[in-house]
Amino acid sequence: MTMPRRPFHTASDAEIKRGDVSDVYFERTVEILRHRNDRKRVKAEVYVKSLPDDWQWGVLAGIHEAAALLEGVPVTARAMDEGTLFGPYQPVLTLEGTYVEWARYETALLGLICQASGIATKAARCKKAAGERQVISFGARRMHPTIAPMIERNAFIGGCDGVAVTKSAELIDADPMGTIPHSLVLMVGDTVEALRAFHEVIDAKVRRVALIDTLQDEKFEAIRVAEALGGDLYAVRLDTPSSRRGDFFRIIQEVRWELDIRGYGHVKIIASGGVDEYEILHLNPVVDAYGVGTSIANAPVLNFALDIMEIEGRPMAKRGKWSGAKDVLRCRACHATVVVPAGRAPAPCSCGEGWEPLLRPLATDGRVVRDLPPPRTIRDHVLEQLGAVPLDTIRREAVRRDY
Repeated sequence: MTMPRRPFHTASDAEIKRGDVSDVYFERTVEILRHRNDRKRVKAEVYVKSLPDDWQWGVLAGIHEAAALLEGVPVTARAMDEGTLFGPYQPVLTLEGTYVEWARYETALLGLICQASGIATKAARCKKAAGERQVISFGARRMHPTIAPMIERNAFIGGCDGVAVTKSAELIDADPMGTIPHSLVLMVGDTVEALRAFHEVIDAKVRRVALIDTLQDEKFEAIRVAEALGGDLYAVRLDTPSSRRGDFFRIIQEVRWELDIRGYGHVKIIASGGVDEYEILHLNPVVDAYGVGTSIANAPVLNFALDIMEIEGRPMAKRGKWSGAKDVLRCRACHATVVVPAGRAPAPCSCGEGWEPLLRPLATDGRVVRDLPPPRTIRDHVLEQLGAVPLDTIRREAVRRDY
């Protein structure tokens, strides 16, 4: 059988840069406007009207890729810093230029920030729930491999402490993190023997973590691996599927008890398998770290829209939208955020402190004018902001509705 010339069903970097990934109605719009010799300049903004589920804030991601897309395109852009926490109706990115020259990039531009921001936000919610406990991204296997590095980069900047895929780790300048798969235990035939083989072969700098739910009861496997490796055992991991868990909290609690009573209090417990921020909040009293896969990798996208707000200097927007260019300002002290008409300074914040603009120059006439920080710097920015976010904003009952 002859393989197709393009075996993977994805767009290349060059195709994205050319604007080939575009909804057809933009292509037709450009054709019509060019036929009419329409060269009007517009201002447009990108924002969300609402966030998924009970989310009260989002984490902006994808700005690095957005800058790469806009480089060389005759458009001027302002954007919030990547990693900034934002809310509904707060423009995160603005564009200004002759519409026909950049209209075909809207589809790709939104795609870059919608999915990345959803992943980063879900990761931030998991990290906020976990507190000082580690959260490791395990979800690349749930998504198309071509986007695995994108997924795990944004999981990392959202707050995850590490990623599992080697190629992804290169993007964040870190070593990949992982434990032992069920397949190794099955191939060797015994949990302890698999752990001993890992201990013998793998570099000593890699922490020894035993997966204890492949063949036998978690409690007895935990005791066996602890007795086998003693002080060299860093942690045990429970990846017990929901179909076999019963009460996952009680299972982990039992494992903790049995390890502690035998003098293995140094052995940490890692939970994975269908974990999200709500499960993390429930398990925190008995778990030291989490592997989070599908819930981050398959995070809801944030439904950013791009809308024209001004044409040739005149406020103009479709109904339901507030026309005119805008600024987004945040209080330096209490972090209150306001959206105001561009160039109009509001009164000082009620706390008495001044405002700082969140939308800063990103590109001028297609030239990127901002230094784009590395992933670790963005992650630090996210974690700093998360410190001021109330934990209640990620509890299911945080949003109450009256029906």
